Amino acid sequence: MRYVSLDLEMTGNQPERHQIIELAAVVEDTKRLRPLTDLPTFRRAVRHAEYVGTAGALALNARLLQELAHAEPEQADICSVEELLPQLREWLLGQGFKADKKDRVTVIMAGKNIGSFDLLFLRQLPGWGTLVRAEPALLDPAAFYLNWRKDSRLPTMSICKARARFADATVAHEAVADALDVIELLRPFYALPVYQQVLPEPPAETE
Repeated sequence: MRYVSLDLEMTGNQPERHQIIELAAVVEDTKRLRPLTDLPTFRRAVRHAEYVGTAGALALNARLLQELAHAEPEQADICSVEELLPQLREWLLGQGFKADKKDRVTVIMAGKNIGSFDLLFLRQLPGWGTLVRAEPALLDPAAFYLNWRKDSRLPTMSICKARARFADATVAHEAVADALDVIELLRPFYALPVYQQVLPEPPAETE
């Protein structure tokens, strides 16, 4: 199976008011594993005429805002919000994903909180649903690292990384790094799916 690990950086947590300022997409092929550093990667910082956000989110993304402030006009990895999905679509087509009869590229997407958070921002983008869209079923690594007896909520990214025994459990809050972390969190389950880990052996048949 091929899926796209997608991560966003935003200026706040309100999709109707705040803005996507970075998007990364990484293609994973579960049948043909490659080193994480060799995976096809799309990354864009997103330019806006003005930035609206919360103090916390803007401070967290200070490095990215500096990049946007000092970028050259034609810098390849920076685009406007109107250009973001057309460029992502062309990249996905270049990776072998196919457009349907309505010219939409539909992909399986993975990400931490992608269904409850990132997807709400993606839906605000010009072209979402007509140029690019996600399959209804989304992959979130939190479900794979949930402690069903002790947790009262789905684990955060840092908790997932700690439970996966990453050398560093901190979250980069950089779109490419976070998208790669999601893939690394999911990889242990390719060879041994969850249902094979948790289901007991069926009882032996008796005559």
